[in-house]
Amino acid sequence: MKGTRHHTTRSAAATVVTTTAAALALALVATGCGGGAADRDENTVRIAYQKFGTFIAMDSLMQKVKEEFEADNPGVTVELQAIEAPAEDYQTQVNLMNGSASEAPDLIYQDSFTINQDADAGYLMPLDEYFDAWEDADRFSVQEAQAVTSLDGQRYGVMLGTDVRGLWYNSELLDQAGVETPWEPATWDEVLDAARAVQDEFGDEVTALNVYSGTPAGEAASLQGFQMLLSGTEDALFDDDSQKWITGSQGFTDSLEFVRTVYDEGLALDVQDALDANVGTVNNEERFPSGEMAISLDGSWATQSWIPEANRPWDGWEDVMVFTRMPTQNGQGAGATSMSGGWALSMGGQATNPELAWEVMTYALSKENAVKFAIEGGQIPVRSDVAEDPAFLDNAPMAEEFAALVDITGFRPAYSEYPRISIAVQEAMEAVMLGEATPEEAADLYSQEVEGIVGPDNVTGGS
Repeated sequence: MKGTRHHTTRSAAATVVTTTAAALALALVATGCGGGAADRDENTVRIAYQKFGTFIAMDSLMQKVKEEFEADNPGVTVELQAIEAPAEDYQTQVNLMNGSASEAPDLIYQDSFTINQDADAGYLMPLDEYFDAWEDADRFSVQEAQAVTSLDGQRYGVMLGTDVRGLWYNSELLDQAGVETPWEPATWDEVLDAARAVQDEFGDEVTALNVYSGTPAGEAASLQGFQMLLSGTEDALFDDDSQKWITGSQGFTDSLEFVRTVYDEGLALDVQDALDANVGTVNNEERFPSGEMAISLDGSWATQSWIPEANRPWDGWEDVMVFTRMPTQNGQGAGATSMSGGWALSMGGQATNPELAWEVMTYALSKENAVKFAIEGGQIPVRSDVAEDPAFLDNAPMAEEFAALVDITGFRPAYSEYPRISIAVQEAMEAVMLGEATPEEAADLYSQEVEGIVGPDNVTGGS
């Protein structure tokens, strides 16, 4: 059940960077043997990007960019560094590469929430001058600009796409459990009641409800799991008015209580499976297609696991899998909630030839390539011409359902401290799911940790 297939290739220009290789890069930096920028060929553009589990859309795009750009530009090499690692490990490996001028990427596939911390560290190059002169600049949304602009007001990337989150469910399993479909839960209690009905019908044969939780799941736990819950309460992680981090809120404790209920009642995966770093891949490649999972709080990109281009295509998934909105706690507000993220292409702070790197970057971000990435990666386009393109509308699975959530979606407080705050959230969830702390105790520990991260003057109370 836990097997994960990876298709990797190795060549001089397309290398899968392993943890061992990253450790070697760190050793080279530490010993001063990594070389300097003078060792770099100005006609080579090195691109670091993630290729992991079900996510193969970026590798597919980069292989296309390499082949076509090199053919159109003799003498130029597009060097692909495909890093096969979960998001947190991927970020660590890119940081290691950035520690050496000779190893640093020219272009980086970058989770938008890490832009502030990486810009602060000097790993990224401002792009305002390049972007403002680009003929396609006016195709990108205001939300796109906000996601890649740092606190100093400079643009440090261009988004490839964004996403939304909600509840995926296997309609056949819910039907058999007596849950009326189409299923549109209006409160958290209705979500739990449907999961209990599945559990009563199938017992241990089916995981009733997946909520990502714990440190091995990383940002999936913090964003797909916790913040999808918290955003349905009256509270948040960060107060925009005071510009302070919120601690001690009722919404935080209530969100942890939901996690406690799911795991204490046996509605979720067994803890050892939930704490597998590959849990998302296994859920979407194996558990859903085999009928062993009924409901999962997850993202719009899950379709990339089932389409013909996927590692393990699932013929007929459209007849079984349904996406519905995640309700707010008591049906308040808009009645539903979503959180959005998204990844960008950024230019490395040590780019050897920024002008050439920008040419490769804009080639990768062209309308044609953006359509390809949106379809294969289960993305919501950030280019207006892609969102209206018939090729996207005709081929992107469930584009209308996902787009309907854009108006109510929220975003992470992507400040420099956020990655450490996110880990504190994951730790609080893990303590609750393992029964090591009550929701109240875990919330108190979180409050202490946040105060230690940002300082007592940068926290405020919640509801």
